[in-house]
Amino acid sequence: MIGRTVSTSIRALILAVAAAVAVVLAAPPASAAAAEAEAPSVELSEKQAGKGGSITVTGEDWRPKALLMLLICGQAEGEAEPVGGTNACANADGRAVTTDGDGSFRKELPVAEPPVACPCVVRVATVTGEKAAAQAEFTVAGHPVKKVPEQPAGGKLAVLAAPRLEGSGNVLTWFGAPASRTLVATVGNLGSAPVKDPVFKVGTAHGVFAPQWEEQQWRGTLAPGKKAQVKLQVQLNPGAYGDYAVSLRYGGKVLAEQPWDVGRPWGVTIFWILLCLVVPAAVFRIGMAVVDRVRPRPARSGSHRARRVRELTRARLPGARGGRSSGRRTARRPRATAAQATAESTNTTTATLPWFTPDSAPGAPGAPGAQKAQGAPGAQEAQGAPHRLSAPQQDRPTAPGKGNT
Repeated sequence: MIGRTVSTSIRALILAVAAAVAVVLAAPPASAAAAEAEAPSVELSEKQAGKGGSITVTGEDWRPKALLMLLICGQAEGEAEPVGGTNACANADGRAVTTDGDGSFRKELPVAEPPVACPCVVRVATVTGEKAAAQAEFTVAGHPVKKVPEQPAGGKLAVLAAPRLEGSGNVLTWFGAPASRTLVATVGNLGSAPVKDPVFKVGTAHGVFAPQWEEQQWRGTLAPGKKAQVKLQVQLNPGAYGDYAVSLRYGGKVLAEQPWDVGRPWGVTIFWILLCLVVPAAVFRIGMAVVDRVRPRPARSGSHRARRVRELTRARLPGARGGRSSGRRTARRPRATAAQATAESTNTTTATLPWFTPDSAPGAPGAPGAQKAQGAPGAQEAQGAPHRLSAPQQDRPTAPGKGNT
């Protein structure tokens, strides 16, 4: 009785499990449906157009408020990335658009010929944030068409750990020298064949611009299932600064991307500030020196005064000579010069005899014979004349000479 009951319970349990499995297998996977619904899509208003025309590109299910780049690329088929990456796209005629709150967009794109042959696609990819891309087949009328080269089969490389940038700047980079770093990534071979001396492409992108790729070969062999640390050099242009992104690509697929914040070269800024201050000051000093040499110089007041004194000396002194000798003689004998000037103004010459004294001079009040002289004829005229301290002489004007006026 007990055995019959246990077997019945086991049968019921088996039937319930089988029913549950059947229901699960019959229902579509929720995750797959969600992933399909969330995959971004791109639609074109026209599938073919010639150079110079335009098409309307619409998209849905993109990340809200995401910045997208629209490009026409060559050498691409289906969902495969164009051979050569963005170098196979018409980057100059691309357009940027920002999705709305629902993740949709609508943008007009001019038709341009890509730098490589078709088959062509209109590729839409995110610029910032999480990477996402979608593309739709498009034909550029009149553009040549070539078969897409087959990708080499064999090893398949993948980045197993987040890459990093090693290195730092120096004094030269502070003054505008090219900034350089070393990109370090751990790469593993997920394929079934070894990879010998793989050639990687290292790209540097600034802002919304497309990366600039540079090929670098890594020396070594990666066996299937093995991994190795790959170090590649990254260098920017002189004076570059801002937010950059370093990308690592192999076999037409981007393996990793690492942001790089490059500091501003403040030494260059300080140099230009000093140049703007020093050059005007130097030009001003040179200009002032030229003006000081070119402008006419006024006569010195001292030399003018000395020349004026010499002219007056020649005019007043009858025996004065020109030049410095007369000036020195005038400076050495100021009293004689003053007496001569007084004599010339009265036009008389007075000479003093050494044998007469003021008391005994003829005509003095105390001199002998003065009383008699008063009563003599002509005494009245003598009394009215001025007293003389020397012998009487006949008054006569001074002969005109050099310097008399």
